[in-house]
Amino acid sequence: MTFSKYLFSTCLVAAAAVGSWSAQAADVTIGALFPLSGPNATYGDIFGTGVNLATEHINADNLINGKLTIQYEDSQALPQQGVIGMNKLVNVSKVPYVLSAFTGVSKAISTAADRTKTVAVNGGGVGPDLADLGPYFWNIIPLANFEVKAALPYLIKEHNMKRFVLVYVDDPLGEGIRKELTDSLPGLGGELVESLSVPATAQSFSGIAARVRAANPDVIYIASYGSQQAQIVKQFRDNGIQQQFVSYSAFSVPEINALPEAKGSWYTTQNVDWSSSDPVTKRFVDDYKAKHNKMPTAYIANYYNAVRLFGLLAHELEKKGKPITGENLLAQRIETKTFDLAGGKVTFADNGTVVSPMQINEIDGAGGKVVSVIAE
Repeated sequence: MTFSKYLFSTCLVAAAAVGSWSAQAADVTIGALFPLSGPNATYGDIFGTGVNLATEHINADNLINGKLTIQYEDSQALPQQGVIGMNKLVNVSKVPYVLSAFTGVSKAISTAADRTKTVAVNGGGVGPDLADLGPYFWNIIPLANFEVKAALPYLIKEHNMKRFVLVYVDDPLGEGIRKELTDSLPGLGGELVESLSVPATAQSFSGIAARVRAANPDVIYIASYGSQQAQIVKQFRDNGIQQQFVSYSAFSVPEINALPEAKGSWYTTQNVDWSSSDPVTKRFVDDYKAKHNKMPTAYIANYYNAVRLFGLLAHELEKKGKPITGENLLAQRIETKTFDLAGGKVTFADNGTVVSPMQINEIDGAGGKVVSVIAE
């Protein structure tokens, strides 16, 4: 090869490299801190389907300059592991926006989010105190106080179920639900006759079942998640307990809905009209069904919306020529106020939490059904 040809070839390589670097420089990465291993890994899988679909839609629509990608880190649904993953995302990868899940993990990472001005968005944890974690921590899911308040009038006034036993995991989520039941039941004519905490790692519940039988409740409210909640349901039924099971949105996972012992259980979620003709909702539902051959759930909608929210905010910032930083994302959310998301328009309260209509669902062994819708 002559020197001129060599120089020309080198320039082409250099130009290609510069072009490649320029394209990559506009790409954006956000983080997802989910349980990808351990007894709660099923939630990470479920959440990820919503995240990935929203990412595909944002990239297909060219909603932001460059390509949006997700960096997943494994929290194992444990606060300590969550902090390790969060530190990697904000200190090494420098992401401006992190998806969070589980009450304990969310509380643990909120300090780092506030300190580094990184937006953290929760779509799965429902502890009521998640509303108080600072301006950079947002909740795109109604919290447990809204879920409990939606369920109690339905149980007490419509079904005359007044005696409650709570079985709750010993963590911030369980404690938040215990407090809400304790505060709310007396005013509605109900009574919390027994409140039984279990360690997060417990899988044997025969002793707890004996105490539940002795309390003779009308309702057993289960405030747990993952494999533990399935074991509570199964072992209680195996021990002859026949009373009504009630829970919050954690019961929406396929493992519980397919469990014969859970049939007839009621649980709350935010209300979503899956048959809506709204373009955002219809696209979400149709594309999810095409990919997974089943209907989405509220959790999947939450994390789809969390990513879509980022895309909408980042789009507006790029139109203004502003960098996509946590500080600018927060300012843009406050300015925009209302967003077109799957399920309808969403408005954030000043504390970064959404309020939405709720629904009560029944596990029927055939995909579930809505038994009541409760307005805001």
